[in-house]
Amino acid sequence: MTSHQNSDQFVAFARGRRIAAGVLDQVALQVAKAIEGDTSAEDVQVFHARTSKPVDLDLRGTPDEIASRYTQTEEPELPRGRGRPKLGVVGKEVTLLPRHWAWLAEQPGGASVALRKLVDQARKQVSTGDVARASQKAAYEFMYAIGGNLEGFEEAIRALYNRDERRFAFEIDTWPNDIKQHALALAQPSFE
Repeated sequence: MTSHQNSDQFVAFARGRRIAAGVLDQVALQVAKAIEGDTSAEDVQVFHARTSKPVDLDLRGTPDEIASRYTQTEEPELPRGRGRPKLGVVGKEVTLLPRHWAWLAEQPGGASVALRKLVDQARKQVSTGDVARASQKAAYEFMYAIGGNLEGFEEAIRALYNRDERRFAFEIDTWPNDIKQHALALAQPSFE
């Protein structure tokens, strides 16, 4: 199983209805409970809520076994090295050309401070195009997996990539409400 951050959220759908949402261990338990009732495992689709990547769940065992399988565990402690490990600073190798090292050496605080500032600045300057593309991709992945055979799917995809919010909403209006709402939420940043 891939390790997921505590803040990662997941969503599960069955027969057009959202049956679970939250962190992975909670979703796994809710899905397990749903398939004990009137929902079969083949009817359930689980997605990462932000990226729409599908998630396969192993629902064998007791509720405690299922929950423990998907509960976030602490990261293993890395061996202590240089830097400030109590602050979360991790030392790794960086390979640069001599001109880059020369420029970094001239910066106040040295190379490490300059690199951290550059990385933080770049992270803050994520372009709206990047956000829109990520939103479109997540919406497409979700819609293709769960609604590829629903009426208006192809037209909705065209509207998504043309950034036509009104047309997108019109094309998915007849879809099951939970699917429609999730698709709209995923696509919204691409329309802004």
